[in-house]
Amino acid sequence: MAVREWLRDRRLAAAIVVVALLAGATQLLLWWIGPAPKANPFVGPPRSGYTLTDFKLVQYGTDGLPSFLIDAPRLERREGDESLYINAPDFRLPSNQAAVPDWLGRSLYGWVNRDGTLLKLQGPVHMERAAFDDTPRTTLDTSEVTAWPKQNRLETAAPAQLVQGGTRIHGVGMRADLNDKHLELLDDVHATFPPRQRAR
Repeated sequence: MAVREWLRDRRLAAAIVVVALLAGATQLLLWWIGPAPKANPFVGPPRSGYTLTDFKLVQYGTDGLPSFLIDAPRLERREGDESLYINAPDFRLPSNQAAVPDWLGRSLYGWVNRDGTLLKLQGPVHMERAAFDDTPRTTLDTSEVTAWPKQNRLETAAPAQLVQGGTRIHGVGMRADLNDKHLELLDDVHATFPPRQRAR
């Protein structure tokens, strides 16, 4: 009876002790059956934002060959964002094929994702490739291009014009694979081809 009377007289103190014991038991149970803490995937110090002026950037593919090169007056990497923002880039998409010249180009702005697998060229985009073998000099003028440098592919939904020697092709929307020299214009396509010379 003495314990019952003691608890009755000290209800608040008894309640505090019971709640503390339950909280401790609950925490122990949670540690025991709860999931293991997640490993922190972060390695090294955080990358800070930075700005580069008059820079050259070269990215290499898994084969060890350059996948694209950029030369521009300004590059900015913003705090907390791992992509790159580029002003007025001059770029080169290497052919990595003997005797086939690289594609050279320029645009108003550029954006590269954190892995370097996606390149967006914003504003007017001009690209050109020098003549080689029996292929004349080629120019491509369009805007708002999305490129995958490691695959040497690009596409746009904007109007595009290709000029190769006397051949002139323009349309709206374009997909191109620069490795196999495949170009696809998607809509409102118009083309002018020079007459072929007759064999004598």
